[in-house]
Amino acid sequence: MKRSDLIAAIAAESGCSKKDVDAMLEAFCSVATDALRQRDPIVLKGFGTLSPREQNSRPARNPKTGEVVIIPKRLSVKFSVGKFLFEDLNK
Repeated sequence: MKRSDLIAAIAAESGCSKKDVDAMLEAFCSVATDALRQRDPIVLKGFGTLSPREQNSRPARNPKTGEVVIIPKRLSVKFSVGKFLFEDLNK
């Protein structure tokens, strides 16, 4: 589902305008990004949790040259599915 499809679906479900839904989605993404940068998880009870994870630096190989390069330490995000979403998906 693309962003525009998501906005249209939420607008239809909620009765809000697409413009309002787009603004809310933009605000959610901004707030969530700031929280994850500060290492705070985003918990949507029943749906899932977005948790920031630090990945240590590690060696990797450039597939074109075969040269060993070091991938620096970085922050990534892990999604853990919530109980209700998991159960609903597996009915």
